[in-house]
Amino acid sequence: MSTIPKDPRRGVHALSLGDVTLAPLTASDVDAIWAACASDRSTYGYTPVPTSREATENHIASLLRDESVGDTINFVVRHQERVVGMTRYLTLREYFADHALSAVEIGGTWLAPGAQRTHVNTTAKLLLLENAFEHWNVRRVDLKSDARNERSRRAIERLGAQFEGILRAWQPSLAPGEEGGVRDTAMYSVLAAEWPAVKVGLATALR
Repeated sequence: MSTIPKDPRRGVHALSLGDVTLAPLTASDVDAIWAACASDRSTYGYTPVPTSREATENHIASLLRDESVGDTINFVVRHQERVVGMTRYLTLREYFADHALSAVEIGGTWLAPGAQRTHVNTTAKLLLLENAFEHWNVRRVDLKSDARNERSRRAIERLGAQFEGILRAWQPSLAPGEEGGVRDTAMYSVLAAEWPAVKVGLATALR
C-alpha cells in the first residue's frame, strides 16, 4: 500500500489493497465518475451524487478547489480498475502547536449500486483508517451520516466505529430537494486506542 505524505497537504498518493484502489481525484475523471453515478439512483436518497455530466464536472472542480487549500483529500474508488465511486478525507484538524494532524473525518463516500454491499467499501475504509492512524498518527477519525440514513449508519457501525450521539440541526441537508434545510447528524468515531481491534475486525470481514 502506498501512503500519503505525513503532511497531507503536500501531494496525494494512491492507496491500494487487492482489487480496490483509491486514486487521487483529477479533473480528467469526469466521464468515469459520471458513468458510475448515472445508473440506478434509488440508494442515493441522502447522498449528494451528481445528476448530470455538467453537475459532475462542477462537483469535481469544487472538490479540487477545497483540496488546493488543504480542506479535503479526494479519491476516486476503483474496483478492478473501474471507477465505482468517490470518497475523501475532510475536516482535517490540529490540536496542538506542533502542527501535526490530530484528527480527520472520512466522508463524502458514495458507491455505484453494483459496488454496494460488497467488499469495496470495507476495503476503502480499511485503507483510509490505516493511513490515518498508522502513517499520520491521528488520535481520532470521525464518520458521520444524516441521522435518517439507516443504510449509511449500519455500514458505519459494521466498520466498528462507536456511536456518539445525534447532533441536532448540525449542518445543511445534503438530500436532494432539501436545499436550504438542515439535518440532524449521527456522529461516530474511531480512536487511536480502538484502531487495532477495528483493524482486526475489518481484516476478518475481508477474508
